[in-house]
Amino acid sequence: MTETLSLQKAVNRALHETMAEDPRSIVLGEDVGVLGGVFRVTDGLAAEFGEERVRDTPLAESGIVGLSVGLAMAGWHPIPEIQFDGFSYPAVNQIVTQLARMNYRSRGAFPMPVTLRIPSFGGINAPEMHSESLEALFAHTPGLKVVSPSTPHEAYHLLKAVTGANAKDPVVFMEPKSRYWNKGEVDLENPGDLTGARVAREGRHVTLISWGAQVSTCLEVAELAAEDGIEAEVLDLRWLKPIDADAIARSVGKTRRAVVVHEAPQTAGLGAEIAALASQSCFDTLKAPVERVTGFDVPYPAGDLEEEYLPNIDRILFGIQRTLEYRRG
Repeated sequence: MTETLSLQKAVNRALHETMAEDPRSIVLGEDVGVLGGVFRVTDGLAAEFGEERVRDTPLAESGIVGLSVGLAMAGWHPIPEIQFDGFSYPAVNQIVTQLARMNYRSRGAFPMPVTLRIPSFGGINAPEMHSESLEALFAHTPGLKVVSPSTPHEAYHLLKAVTGANAKDPVVFMEPKSRYWNKGEVDLENPGDLTGARVAREGRHVTLISWGAQVSTCLEVAELAAEDGIEAEVLDLRWLKPIDADAIARSVGKTRRAVVVHEAPQTAGLGAEIAALASQSCFDTLKAPVERVTGFDVPYPAGDLEEEYLPNIDRILFGIQRTLEYRRG
């Protein structure tokens, strides 16, 4: 059965179904109960499952994550929400020293089946500290898995795959908040292959590698590039930890050029790891260095400067042009 859903509705539906199927799942966070979340992603959950399983918390992100660690140790399957990505910083100590390590440090005595949902990235012209791109921080933390869907179909199925009775490890689920209201077809019965990356568009001249909100931008770029005879392949990573190195090798090995696109600052961003993987696997066949089109090495700006900061169509097209025009000296 296929339905047209917004990404926000797809996440909401996945949460409803997970909680119905798994009585040990519990949702907690700021305003997730009566209000249904600032993006209404948890709308209706409190009415259906009650305040014992859908908990409004104080404005204390370290407490939200710390409570989730304790709940997991007691046998629950917590699905906490950080209201905005920029609010994650007060919880970093709990995420890094407890959530990510507890299973390892306890030698498996205390698994951490926690899915930490974080509305992420920019694109909504929000105030300062309401838009960040923290995937490199989370991916660099041993013990965490990191996922970022780009479509309603991916959001629905990936969230169901990592929550509830299926949960085994702590997962940071980065939802592209600028895509919450974009609709797409969701095949509710056929998730497809959820492991690793997916090829969102086939191509043969260059590979655009991205995740989350920037996948749609890369698809727009590929459409425009095709008008000039340039066939760009778009690779949606989906899993940012572990990264699907094989998919990167296959795609870049075919096109022999790559452009990585992400919103985070360039220095030490996830694009550097992807460039290293592509170079390692395709060193002998690459026709140009791996390009990166990213945010700038400045703090993520408030909404009125966001358009100047985010990768856009022109910047990505110039990245493609640099790879096509590169000639070894």
